[in-house]
Amino acid sequence: MPRPVSAEIDLLAMRRNLELSRRHAGGRFVWAVVKANAYGHGLLRAARAFADASGLALLDLDEAQRARDAGWSRPILLLEGCFEARDLLTASVLKLTVVVHEASQIDMLERARLASPIDVYLKFNTGMNRLGFDSQHAGTAYKRLKACANVGQMTLMIHFANADRMAGASGPTEVAEQLDGFQSIAAGWPEPRSFANSAALFLRPEVQGNSVRPGIALYGAATDESHTAAQLGVMPVMTLHSRLIAVQNISAGQAVGYGSRFQASRPTRIGVVACGYADGYPRHAPDGTPVLVDGVRVPVAGRVSMDMITVDLTSTPGATVGSKVELWGNNLPIDEVANLCGTVGYELMCALAPRVPVTEKNS
Repeated sequence: MPRPVSAEIDLLAMRRNLELSRRHAGGRFVWAVVKANAYGHGLLRAARAFADASGLALLDLDEAQRARDAGWSRPILLLEGCFEARDLLTASVLKLTVVVHEASQIDMLERARLASPIDVYLKFNTGMNRLGFDSQHAGTAYKRLKACANVGQMTLMIHFANADRMAGASGPTEVAEQLDGFQSIAAGWPEPRSFANSAALFLRPEVQGNSVRPGIALYGAATDESHTAAQLGVMPVMTLHSRLIAVQNISAGQAVGYGSRFQASRPTRIGVVACGYADGYPRHAPDGTPVLVDGVRVPVAGRVSMDMITVDLTSTPGATVGSKVELWGNNLPIDEVANLCGTVGYELMCALAPRVPVTEKNS
């Protein structure tokens, strides 16, 4: 019999989160972002759940090929574009839309011999300072792509650094600042625009454009630290389950686990959960991180190991070997666990290990 750890993916919740995103989009084109194996939820599973999306946005050609092979016929956006000239041939065959964010990518488009033009998203850097053309080089990039026979429809895009920051909060690179920077570059250019990620879509109604790119909201996590997923109306999608596989009774002063990080201040019942960092649970989870055992919150007690987590069961005397455990999901928000571990829900989702069996739920 396999270890009792497993993950459950709620397809109906994914569909409902997409529908909520579409309502916020108000008729704009909606790219469902499915990069990183759909944030750990499974690319092909997401393609089915997001069947009503206008298109899929992902990172690499292999993912695009798999989506096409599975029957996805709508647009696919390659978020980092192509890295080699031969990739453009594949992108053309697969009818992909490619992001162009660097001069060498324009060089490749100008030299390529393609059967038909490729649609492109021309990316500008207005403060994120990762990908995109800055104000000094944006005009030249735009003119080259306009003159390139291999370019079909062009869309202009930026990515926000701080769309999740509360409106009015002070700090560098605000949404308004980035939009102003875009306007200073592209004023008068007639092409469609793409601006909004999940945070901008849900929290920044002033951000318009012709297409939006929701990601984390589709998978049931919060878009920012000021709102819970429930407050935004998104439903949790991934639930990580396990069971207790042992119970230990220790005396005051005894320690638990590697490094003896947790030392009991009183007689304590310790439960051992079949889940560890090799399954995707964060190794740096501190003592006190909540876990649900038979629906009751209990704290992590001791360092997370490769295959096991230890929890303090003193407040749940009925819990025993075989008791059900939820690490995050329907009843324990993934964002709460992530925040206590000094990270974000994205990382926990993406870290789900291949060895964890995944089941689907249509709630």
